[in-house]
Amino acid sequence: MKTIESIPISKISRASKLMETGAKVGVNYIKYYGNKMLTNKEKAKTKLNKDNAEDIYDGLKQLKGSALKVAQMLSMEKNILPKAYVEKFSLSQFSVPALSAPLVYRVFQREFGKHPQNVFDSFSKEAMHGASIGQVHKASKNGKQLAVKVQYPGVAQSISSDLAMVKPIAMRMFNIKKEGSESYFKEVEEKLIEETNYHLELTNSLQIAKECKNLENVLFPEYYPDLSTEKVLTMDWMNGIHFSEFTNTNTDQDKGNAIGQALWDFYMFQMHDLKKVHADPHPGNFLITKDAKLVAIDFGCMKEVPESFYVPYFALSKKENIDNPDFFEKTLYELEILRPEDSKEELAYFKNMFYEMLNLFTQPFHHSTFDFSDPVFFNQIASLSKKYADSANEIRKMNTNRGSKHFIYINRTFFGLYNLMFDLKASNIKINNYTTYL
Repeated sequence: MKTIESIPISKISRASKLMETGAKVGVNYIKYYGNKMLTNKEKAKTKLNKDNAEDIYDGLKQLKGSALKVAQMLSMEKNILPKAYVEKFSLSQFSVPALSAPLVYRVFQREFGKHPQNVFDSFSKEAMHGASIGQVHKASKNGKQLAVKVQYPGVAQSISSDLAMVKPIAMRMFNIKKEGSESYFKEVEEKLIEETNYHLELTNSLQIAKECKNLENVLFPEYYPDLSTEKVLTMDWMNGIHFSEFTNTNTDQDKGNAIGQALWDFYMFQMHDLKKVHADPHPGNFLITKDAKLVAIDFGCMKEVPESFYVPYFALSKKENIDNPDFFEKTLYELEILRPEDSKEELAYFKNMFYEMLNLFTQPFHHSTFDFSDPVFFNQIASLSKKYADSANEIRKMNTNRGSKHFIYINRTFFGLYNLMFDLKASNIKINNYTTYL
């Protein structure tokens, strides 16, 4: 894969790249209108989505940082984006063009005052993996094989300006109104900034590895503080194949179930015991070993779950609470879904909407075991997502945005987890198995 010699860092240069990408999208639409007249509409729309996905991704992968991170987040929204976008944006999870060796050396010079060859016994010039915030090189020291994550230059400084540029697109896509939106975007901005702090990621990684060490079939690398800085993070090199490669090739149901149980226990233990959860559950953050163990390798995005949110959120995972009208309404107020100033029409609309959503999304918690390979369950999620996406204009008429800011990353965690479980075709998963580790 061709390396990148430079990354646009200034606000002007990054805005120019986005404008260039926007111009290409504009040309694609002109072609679309012509194609629509010459061929069938569906075929023309498919080509438009494919061309736009390629041009947008090509622009974002050159920017890297939070701009590419948004693409990574969107790649998990399988029920919102057209297939062409999901497929293209999924590349941002672990396969993007790497920085050239001179740029990597420049990062090391700033962080350690010397080149990587003077820090490690060996260091691969070419990156083994690349993603939105940084890329991974293979190294060795004192006989140990190491993975060294190097952050792309300038990504931390460009987060606020990047979000300002993509904000209008995100607001349109997720039906966010301007009024009251600042807390949501502040939550995203703070999390993205945290992801660029490798000191914080090191602390999170050490904590999670220690707290979750007894979970069956879950492995963590050892981390090396003396070989880590704010922009460089060093850990053991873990052998295994990427999660997506495993799900695409696995034919052993028992292995899929074992990894699915390990993944589910890992998330439920964090959520219910630690009240702090790995909030970036996409395939690029996990490896699978030959003996079917799950390796968690990235803890840059962690979400604290405050008790004031945890209690009402999980209260509505119980069927009897969803079906109790008074309790249900009271809890929706606690979660900031309903508001004191709501009209009767708004109260009725959102109570019905969230009753329907929660009845579906909490189904795994209504059973002692659950089959995440069931396509009916995921087709229902897709249908419900489409239903409310199609009613976007109606929702926008309501008086404000809905829900606590904590929904952003907690819901992202569960949707990502459900997708990973479905990709594994994991069945017979014991929902409360995590309690054996408490």
